[in-house]
Amino acid sequence: MNRRTFLFLSGGMVAAGAARTAVAANETIVVGIMGTGGRGTQLARAFHGQPGCTVAYVCDPDRSRMEAAASAVERIDQGTYRPKTVTDFRRILDDKGVDALVIAAPDHWHAPATILACKAGKHVYVEKPCSHNPREGELMVLAARKYNRKVQMGNQRRSWPKIREAMQALHEGIIGRVYYSRAWYANRRGSIGRGKLADPPDYLDYELWQGPAPRRPYRTNVIHYNWHWFWHWGTGELGNNGVHAVDLSRWGLGVDYPTHVTSCGGRYRFDDDQETPDTHVVGYDFPGKISISWEGLSCNPYGPDGSMFGASFHGEEGTLVISGTGYKVYDIRNKLIKQEKGPGGDATHIANFLNAIRENEPLNSDIEEGHKSTLLCHLGNIAYRVGRDLRCCPQSGHIQGDKEAASLWDREYEPGWEPTV
Repeated sequence: MNRRTFLFLSGGMVAAGAARTAVAANETIVVGIMGTGGRGTQLARAFHGQPGCTVAYVCDPDRSRMEAAASAVERIDQGTYRPKTVTDFRRILDDKGVDALVIAAPDHWHAPATILACKAGKHVYVEKPCSHNPREGELMVLAARKYNRKVQMGNQRRSWPKIREAMQALHEGIIGRVYYSRAWYANRRGSIGRGKLADPPDYLDYELWQGPAPRRPYRTNVIHYNWHWFWHWGTGELGNNGVHAVDLSRWGLGVDYPTHVTSCGGRYRFDDDQETPDTHVVGYDFPGKISISWEGLSCNPYGPDGSMFGASFHGEEGTLVISGTGYKVYDIRNKLIKQEKGPGGDATHIANFLNAIRENEPLNSDIEEGHKSTLLCHLGNIAYRVGRDLRCCPQSGHIQGDKEAASLWDREYEPGWEPTV
């Protein structure tokens, strides 16, 4: 019996007693992974590879994906330990020996699962975007505070050393007063085609996959990835990858809620079932004469200066550009005066989350910060969907004077799945 197996079995003994309310500095943190697609499997390996952390469960309504993720974790320990597999994440919440739930399921699951996990006494690492709609983000913040749980969003750049260094430099005035940030994401995605009604495959529990979303018949071009491009389950490219860049912009500018949101774009490249835009430009105005713009190109990979992803900051004395794992600083005459590059990946962000559980270290992306950045994505999508500008409350981000737009602040749920704190 190796160390992980011993700790996991010991955790099973804890499950018979009360939920653990604290984890000692030298104790192993036990986690369960919800959602085992490409991202979920990456997180399973990353968490299991952290010192003092073990993955006790992997969970997915697709049994084939779940078993593949369990095998990926098993290989880390050279076949001496394999996590349990369950299709329903609530079985993870039932185990009082589990300290944290890692959520990499589709967007419509992020908030309901987070809230249930907090109620069950679990800390939560939730992938971006943290919510499917604005109201869910508010409820997640309430749940984290009410149940005193650590809830971190998976915008890992918040923990990358050189990105943190860049933000500190901005806030200390390296380019003077900063008044504008441009964010972008570009990719070369193909068509999702036209789906057909069909029976779900035998290895997929489609009822459980839908979970809190009102029921719709199975179609052949939705699962596993294309749900991103349907409003019923996803949040489009802005919520999918744009949230990373928009978060950098908001962080660097030190702003919270916008007063004015504009949007333009559409599904321009292909004629298929996709509902969300493949070409999308969103503008945000904030108090103090500060603004952010985001450009998303899902079907053309050329972003500013040929980069796929980034955020630039424009101030009275120069420009700072974040790209990859580092940054560049230019003076007001566009002369490069500083260039830095550092490590990236998931490890530092996960370590911060685990240290917050063990030692009450501040989270680098607490759910309240995650909600504020995700809200910008929701507002950009809402402006796109209603086809007009939004006016928002600078204290809360709530939409003002537009009943149709405000109706998209929340959503309908499958009966019995309504999230409550």
